[in-house]
Amino acid sequence: MPELPEVETVRRGLAPVMEGARVTKVELRRPDLRFPFPIGLAEAVEGRTFTSISRRAKYLLMHLDDGTVLISHLGMSGSFRIDWEGEAAVPGVFHHDRSKSPLHDHAVIDLARPDGKRASVIYNDPRRFGFLLLSAENQLHEHPLLRNLGVEPTGNMLDGAVLAKMLAGKKAPLKAALLDQTLIAGLGNIYVCEALWRAKLSPLRLAGTISGRGGKQTVRSERLATAIRAVIADAIAAGGSSLRDYRQADGSLGYFQHTFNVYDREGHPCPSPDCSGTIHRIVQSGRSTFYCPTCQR
Repeated sequence: MPELPEVETVRRGLAPVMEGARVTKVELRRPDLRFPFPIGLAEAVEGRTFTSISRRAKYLLMHLDDGTVLISHLGMSGSFRIDWEGEAAVPGVFHHDRSKSPLHDHAVIDLARPDGKRASVIYNDPRRFGFLLLSAENQLHEHPLLRNLGVEPTGNMLDGAVLAKMLAGKKAPLKAALLDQTLIAGLGNIYVCEALWRAKLSPLRLAGTISGRGGKQTVRSERLATAIRAVIADAIAAGGSSLRDYRQADGSLGYFQHTFNVYDREGHPCPSPDCSGTIHRIVQSGRSTFYCPTCQR
């Protein structure tokens, strides 16, 4: 499953091609993916112009000029391929090549761009866990998939005060609380492990212990909020983790995976210069957690 930085690299790859382009044709080659395609999807999109491509958590939001929004999730194996004047590129950062087999091309959006060029954006998904849905712009905040999402872990929306307040009194392990999408939207397993290491906080400590009395900000909450924002920003800047299958628009791999400090590094020495510990792996709620029990408290 792609994490937020990977989805953001996909968005950045799609935006230059799709924004300002008019949809000349939509071809749906099967009736469904994870969910059935909405009735009338092709008719709703054809003839419209994409005004912007945005992201909410791990969802891509493709905004049209009549207030319609095409919502997309890549699932386990989904990708968008751009065919543009005889050349193809897969926006995003993919460690393993994404499928380009026509057998898995399930939706094709043909575009006429303002510069006169033609392009096709093709959704390919061998496992068909992704989806394409429709929503009205003014109803996005009420959409069942979006309405309960928490704060974005990017920019200045998440700080020590916000984090302390949301985690106050919570008795769940800190890592489990950070993966709760109703609290922080789009934060996934890899980057939680990395952020907790940067903040020198144990994934096993109770979430509420980073908050002060009455949910007040603490040194721990500010340190963790800073680490979360930094690890996400670094991953996006590097083009995504490239751990699972995300490739940039020009086809080159991202390199954030090579700067992982704890994730998938069980048995390696802790990279912190003032620590002599070793990275351990444990399982929490069915997911692997990597951390250094020596310096993460």
